[in-house]
Amino acid sequence: MHIEQHVKMNGAWTATHAGPASQAAQAALVFGPAALLEDRATWVELSGKFPQARIIGCSTAGEIAGVHVHDDALVATAFSFEHGHVAVARVALTADPDCKVLGAQLAAGLPHEGLVHVLVVSEGLQVNGSSLVEGLVAGLPAGVGVTGGLSGDGARFQRTVVCVDGPTPTEQIVVLGLYGARLRVGCGSRGGWDPFGPERRITRSVGNVLHELDGEPALDLYKRYLADHAARLPASGLLFPLAIRGETGEPVVRTILAVDEAARTLTFAGTMPVGHRARLMKANVEHLVDGASSAAQTSLAGTEIANPALAILISCVGRKLVLKQRVEEEVEAVRDVFGAETVITGFYSYGEVAPFSPAAPCELHNQTMTVTTISER
Repeated sequence: MHIEQHVKMNGAWTATHAGPASQAAQAALVFGPAALLEDRATWVELSGKFPQARIIGCSTAGEIAGVHVHDDALVATAFSFEHGHVAVARVALTADPDCKVLGAQLAAGLPHEGLVHVLVVSEGLQVNGSSLVEGLVAGLPAGVGVTGGLSGDGARFQRTVVCVDGPTPTEQIVVLGLYGARLRVGCGSRGGWDPFGPERRITRSVGNVLHELDGEPALDLYKRYLADHAARLPASGLLFPLAIRGETGEPVVRTILAVDEAARTLTFAGTMPVGHRARLMKANVEHLVDGASSAAQTSLAGTEIANPALAILISCVGRKLVLKQRVEEEVEAVRDVFGAETVITGFYSYGEVAPFSPAAPCELHNQTMTVTTISER
């Protein structure tokens, strides 16, 4: 497996990991601000660097390159397999209002023979990530892994961008299929948030729009708990996500994407099922960093590889806002697990797609660090 990474800051490109991948790269992942991804000149530069690659880009709430977290940089990581290949499928959000259907269309758009793993990059504000994952996983062959994330827009929550091989279109979902019998792909996802307050029951919701908790308008209850932070919703909601759980399985964390003052509702990145229990969470910096380390360790399980070639980190914008100047500590915690030779890329997102561990079902998460490792034996 050959990998090369470049970072563009202040108008200049710097190679952060040199390798023979550029001219023969099969795929490139590009993370950065929407303005650069929508600039046609950016794609002229990228296609010049990686002339044979399928190039997938998305806007972020922060870009990861090595152990550094950037704002408004462009991080391009290209790779190729010696004994494998890639395929890309895409679907516009306008193709169907049901995100489960969109997921199924993406699954059908990838050749299934030899498929090992699927990386998904989605528009971040208009997509019900839970439904997307459900449709995608159901349409793929058994045993094929899925990881990825929802694109970001800093803490603005105004507009996100996803591109393939050019600056348009941007309101879409893209999947990158990885093929090859020698590929070893691992994944792990962990949080590190602490619960507070009582558990409440979701008594009314429609998809990812939460109407009531214990019969009370959801926005009213949330504002009561947030107190002074309530005036800055939805951005302040990143600091106080909800953990929801059914009768079985691990709790999953959900982050607010939007509020409706008139309807007194909260819109989340994933489905909020009626009958599930919900509990507010708050940050603990040390636990967040420990969660990143745990995600990295989990991603190695079953791969037989201690030092993977490439690690793709997708962490939530809420974690970045909490960690502030200590944000690189969670990336350094991942590096400590893998060692210095692993190339690290990734971004801060509006939602993370992964199983908690390789044997668990794939789900949409918020406020987690999700790690995907890729190597070729």
